[in-house]
Amino acid sequence: MKIGVSTFITDQGIGPVPLGIALEERSFDSLFIAEHTHIPADRQSPYPGGGELPEIYYRTLDPFVSLTAIGVATERLLLGTGIALIPERDPIVTAKEVASLDLVSGGRVIFGIGVGWNREEMRNHGTDPATRGRLTDERLLAMRELWTAERAEFHGEFVNFDPVYAWPKPVQRPHPPIYVGGGEGAFRRVARLGDAWLANSVPPEELGPQIERLRALADREVPVTVYAAPDAPEQIEGYLRLGVERVLFYLPTMPERETLKHLDRLAELAARYR
Repeated sequence: MKIGVSTFITDQGIGPVPLGIALEERSFDSLFIAEHTHIPADRQSPYPGGGELPEIYYRTLDPFVSLTAIGVATERLLLGTGIALIPERDPIVTAKEVASLDLVSGGRVIFGIGVGWNREEMRNHGTDPATRGRLTDERLLAMRELWTAERAEFHGEFVNFDPVYAWPKPVQRPHPPIYVGGGEGAFRRVARLGDAWLANSVPPEELGPQIERLRALADREVPVTVYAAPDAPEQIEGYLRLGVERVLFYLPTMPERETLKHLDRLAELAARYR
């Protein structure tokens, strides 16, 4: 089983470059970072984790800027968005960013995506929360066309463009793997458009039946990565028994010194299961 890290990179915690170097030195396979462009002051959408929304959501760095800096400073670490909020992203610009990062990193991008939960945030991007699922699917299809076609063209309900040239193309062919985040409501998106399911902190006893339902729907062996997995041995062993491809330990956002100490502990635990 592969073991990586998921976190929020902010202006108050460890910087992207020292974090990436520290992860590679400790043999973690990947880093997945969260995205929020902003948080509306009058937010009405309840925080899925319950209680007050943590400040890290207000302060995330742009994921592609952070991952580019990390990619230049590392050689092997896989660079993941966890997750990129597709309802808030222009598909042509995002396709360019993903392909450019894949090129400069030598083909190390994992494109983790989702529809998001903060309705006020997506409304500020001109997105109707009621149609964000269809919008996400269509934008992903348009991005796949931009990555793979010499003359890309797309005509849909939300995305519409006549033939265009769009370069660079990704190093990974046909494109970087798309890891679809979300619960069971995202399973049809995983089956149709995803290369893997990015399960958000689901415990093993719940994850097993969900994997069975997903694979029955998709009619294939869909790889599973667990985002923000608990760093408890009994939980990790449960994921091992399920054949999970990767777990991502959650790394709290802290200053550099505290982060490195925390990573040392996580690395010691991870070494038991690689």
